Amino acid sequence: MALHFSKEELAARRAKSVQLMQQRGLDGLLMFRQESMYYLTGYDTFGYVFFQCLYLGADGRVMLLTRAPDLRQAQHTSDIQDIRIWVDGPEANPAVDLREILKSFGVGGKKLGVEWEAYGLTARNGMRLQAAFDGFATLVDASDLVSRQRLVKSPAELVYVRKAAELADLALDEAHRLAAPGVSEGDILAAMQSVIIRGGGDDPANEFIIGSGDDALLCRYKTGRRTLENQDQLTLEFAGVYRHYHSCLMRTIPIGKPPAKQIEMHKVAVEALEACKAALKPGRPIGEVFDAHARVLDKAGYQAHRMNATGYSLGAVFAPNWMDWPMFYHGNPELAAPGQVYFIHMIIFDSAAGLAMTSGQTVLVTDGAAEVLSKRSTKLVVR
Repeated sequence: MALHFSKEELAARRAKSVQLMQQRGLDGLLMFRQESMYYLTGYDTFGYVFFQCLYLGADGRVMLLTRAPDLRQAQHTSDIQDIRIWVDGPEANPAVDLREILKSFGVGGKKLGVEWEAYGLTARNGMRLQAAFDGFATLVDASDLVSRQRLVKSPAELVYVRKAAELADLALDEAHRLAAPGVSEGDILAAMQSVIIRGGGDDPANEFIIGSGDDALLCRYKTGRRTLENQDQLTLEFAGVYRHYHSCLMRTIPIGKPPAKQIEMHKVAVEALEACKAALKPGRPIGEVFDAHARVLDKAGYQAHRMNATGYSLGAVFAPNWMDWPMFYHGNPELAAPGQVYFIHMIIFDSAAGLAMTSGQTVLVTDGAAEVLSKRSTKLVVR
């Protein structure tokens, strides 16, 4: 069995989930988020692209409904004992299968929480679920129940987070080593990914973001590779990943002599990053982190060149993206707490000037100042 946490820790997490369910008057929870399944049982798969549900009852009962290819996957990576299989076919309706299983559990007429906000639950399957459970049980949105529980990391989780941060640092080292005129983005990307995998890490939940020239002003991945020129810029947003736990970094590397404006942009980005870290305090709304970011950038004249959010929570996440809940934006009332892990990024894109500058770090909320998990400086590196 390939468990990455003790059975005792997994059982304690489920017991906490049951307690939270009882506080909301829920008799059971239907989970479709792969993050929740991994967190509560260790179950590790990408089979959530099909209909797959983990049931947790108020009595602590656990049942997984999935497809045949994930039977052994669940047996090998999780502590789930009750695994049911729905069979592919032209008339297959796993939502009905789920209802019949829960009927045998005596759940009829009960109140069930559902993770409606889940990449693993398509709109079509969601409609199937509602139709199958109509008149059988009451379904209420509980998308945030396990997500909130996952926010504060345990000591065992933080071991994996710190390892991910070490791998991210090594990837940044590779980027700094290779970035130079005449070098392909593909060579840089391959080296960054290779050092993580060779270090025991995992594929990230979304692609590494790499772009040079005009593409340095993009903050999403796109296909196509470019070769760096004598005067250029390279933007990188990437993650070290270990046991699915992510630790992100973001940098823009000028190639050749950078314009004075780009040097100023870096100075402002780092100043804003420091202000954000100072604002991330236990018991304070995380929206204040965004406000610190906006205050510094707007004062420097970059309001039109910044984003409307400045980072997000990180944890053990699965494709299609590594952005976890919650996010730093104005007015977000969620309170920071020790043990939470966040990626804070400064992004300044001046389209008129064709210049990019970014700087980002992953931090751990503590009882005092936020702890930066990366050991690498935010000093401007020019190649």
